[in-house]
Amino acid sequence: MNDLAPLLTPKGRALLEEVRGTAPADELAVATRLRRDHPADLVSAALGQARLRQRAAAKFAAADAERMFFTPNGVEQSTRASVAAYRARRLTDLGVTSVADLCCGIGGDAIALARAGIRVLAVDRDPLTAAVARANAEALGLTDLMEVREADVTEVDTAGYDAVFVDPARRGGRGRIFDPEAYSPPLSWAVAAARRAPHAALKIAPGIPHEAVPPEAEAEWISDGGDVKEAVLWFGTGAPGAVRATLLPGPRTLLGRGLPDPEVRPVGRYLYEPDGAVIRAHLVAEVAEEVAGGLLDATIAYVTADELHPTPYATPYEITDQLPFNLKKLKALLREREVGTLTVKKRGSAVEPEELRRKVKPQGPNAATVFLTRVAGAPTMLVGGPARPPEGP
Repeated sequence: MNDLAPLLTPKGRALLEEVRGTAPADELAVATRLRRDHPADLVSAALGQARLRQRAAAKFAAADAERMFFTPNGVEQSTRASVAAYRARRLTDLGVTSVADLCCGIGGDAIALARAGIRVLAVDRDPLTAAVARANAEALGLTDLMEVREADVTEVDTAGYDAVFVDPARRGGRGRIFDPEAYSPPLSWAVAAARRAPHAALKIAPGIPHEAVPPEAEAEWISDGGDVKEAVLWFGTGAPGAVRATLLPGPRTLLGRGLPDPEVRPVGRYLYEPDGAVIRAHLVAEVAEEVAGGLLDATIAYVTADELHPTPYATPYEITDQLPFNLKKLKALLREREVGTLTVKKRGSAVEPEELRRKVKPQGPNAATVFLTRVAGAPTMLVGGPARPPEGP
């Protein structure tokens, strides 16, 4: 609170404007100059906030990040704006007009909900975090739709709201927490809160075991720009037990159809690398069916096919060479092809990409991709490059 309150004063806001965009290399010189006319603590707080705003621009629109307030944990743990906006649209499609946002953090999700026209009660028990969320509602002109309350979420009555959204803390003093019951609050508490509401969305880590998903929930894995961001357990959508992978931007959603595991088959002309959300959602079989392909190995999420079938759910590569794992042979092949730009992908291999690049020393004007993987259980190297659609007549 001591760091935030002075920044909300007219002098603090003016100082924030003055230090906006300060490069890290210039901070010392800027701080030295400003401390001649301003308290040292205020200058440090302003520069720290400017630094956080620069980091936050990767998650929020730059115009928003420049006006918002952040904490280090808030920048790290807040939902990316594109993901929050997508979730808000799903809630509005369900007819939701009011949401209790429990564990709201700095308000990233609450902002997206309010911008979708939803009335939000945003709750966090940490005084500084709640104060930052309140300041963000004011900075973005959303105070009519966002009420921020400092409270223990387990003591908040959510009966008057159409939906609850819960984003439990998944980091502790030792880093990420992988046991859902060690979340704060525990996943079991969040599920109980969801069951009491007409609709609910619980944000959880994408690595959650599928067996931990309640049978009445719909499970959705979301990626943005190819990076898996989170999983969401939805309640009250009318699709209990459904599984989906959603890719942003788009959105493009792949629904699970309960297909059996694809068959293992020989390497075809094309290799498909499914999006991470597809893999997390266990929907590789749906992709394999879409591209008329099979698996390279029963335990590896690479799909191979003889023909090119463009799909938003997997990236296709054209394979030119298949080698048993042998660095000397790979080095000779790359030298022959004059490959200097080498992309290394791996799945089912212990070899690190940087280690491989160091040993094969690629040189030349051409580019290639090598996949370190297994084919029917055997360590294998597949060489190729991004597939290009055939040219039209």
